Amino acid sequence: MNSNRLRSLPHLLLALFLTFAGAHKVAAQGASSSAEVKKEGVTPGATAGATAATAVAPPAAPGGGDAAAIAAGDALFKANCAQCHAVNEQVVGPALGGITKRRPISWIIPWIKNSSKVVASGDAYAVELYNKFNKQQMPSFALSDKEITSIVAWVTSQEGAPGAIAKGGPTDGNAAATDGKTDAGGAEAGAGKYVDILLIVLVVVLIVLVVTLVIIGNLMKDVLRGRKDLDGRDIEILEQRFDWGKLYRSPVMRGIVGTVFALVLLYEGVQSVMAVGLTQGYQPTQPIAFSHKLHAGEHQINCAYCHTSVYKSKSANIPSANICMNCHSQIKTESPEIKKIYRAIERKQPIQWVRIHNLPDLAYFNHSQHTQVGGLQCQTCHGPIQNMEVVYQYSALTMGWCINCHREMPLNTKDNKYYDNLVKLHDTKNAGAPFTVSSNGGTECSKCHY
Repeated sequence: MNSNRLRSLPHLLLALFLTFAGAHKVAAQGASSSAEVKKEGVTPGATAGATAATAVAPPAAPGGGDAAAIAAGDALFKANCAQCHAVNEQVVGPALGGITKRRPISWIIPWIKNSSKVVASGDAYAVELYNKFNKQQMPSFALSDKEITSIVAWVTSQEGAPGAIAKGGPTDGNAAATDGKTDAGGAEAGAGKYVDILLIVLVVVLIVLVVTLVIIGNLMKDVLRGRKDLDGRDIEILEQRFDWGKLYRSPVMRGIVGTVFALVLLYEGVQSVMAVGLTQGYQPTQPIAFSHKLHAGEHQINCAYCHTSVYKSKSANIPSANICMNCHSQIKTESPEIKKIYRAIERKQPIQWVRIHNLPDLAYFNHSQHTQVGGLQCQTCHGPIQNMEVVYQYSALTMGWCINCHREMPLNTKDNKYYDNLVKLHDTKNAGAPFTVSSNGGTECSKCHY
């Protein structure tokens, strides 16, 4: 028997293994390129305009009405009304659909500005509404007649609309990503699912094939051992065994293993040192199981409704219990988690929320400077907060992370005379480069450390 046949058996096994391994790799690359899932949240350096560009366009005015007024009413509704009202369903307060058929605008305007005054005047409809909702007083709003008219126009345009539009549209700062459930996202998820199944099938087939080939190889050796026409070379190949001890004693192999081990230890050591003080991913258990996914995602409550100082203070406040009671005096009053809020109010004690996002005392940070002046969305730093059941620290919040954002974030200098000379000087020295926060001195040490 020709010894070449015996020599070719290991080569055949290796070729089949490499073939299936290559197919697995190609399938994996195809999956990553064709069904790449976009990371949720807004990365540092992304402009607020980029987020706004994906927002849902304001609805067209019915009957050729004022689309600008409706768009303004949409924003005003989200900021002032969406926490307690929806258009086509009752929430804390009544559904607002058909409001112009129930009451004239001359009644609606004073009601929104000061509902308690309208009730006190003895207005029959106002008193009936007040009693129907357990005498829960609607807060007064310092809105102009024009603003209230815009809200009413938007409500009228949404009457009968399904889903999120009926609840006041997407949460501010999250127009393009409500729970990540878009048609494109669904298609990508479906494609990714089928690719995963295909890869699993390929791996299983590969394992079965390798096991089968090993069994066949052993059977062939058993058959060949019984043959008497084999020459010495054939017998030598047939009976050869791999010497694992020789491999272990090899200086080259020991050197390779030692080098890899040393590199792994060095890498882990460097990673451990670099992670000192880094709390990204921190997700503590809170005293009350509050779900941002439910409130900010499904119910689309504006972040500023609970965190009232995000646009006007150095720090973003933790909501007080009375803000919770604006809704939960009527909603889910028997929930065990809501009863914890009742107990805190009865005992006149604040809820002991665990703070998640912390910056060192040596770093100065102003929240309103970023949200009000810079126009950053909440998701830029806090990630997809509207999808979090339990909040965790999404971003690194390291000095390098902040500096990279300042280097990449362009400033909106349009119609702001404060920046005119600065922009001219910048364009003279850096033609074509965007005017970023760093261009305005945003990376100077004294901006954050003084």
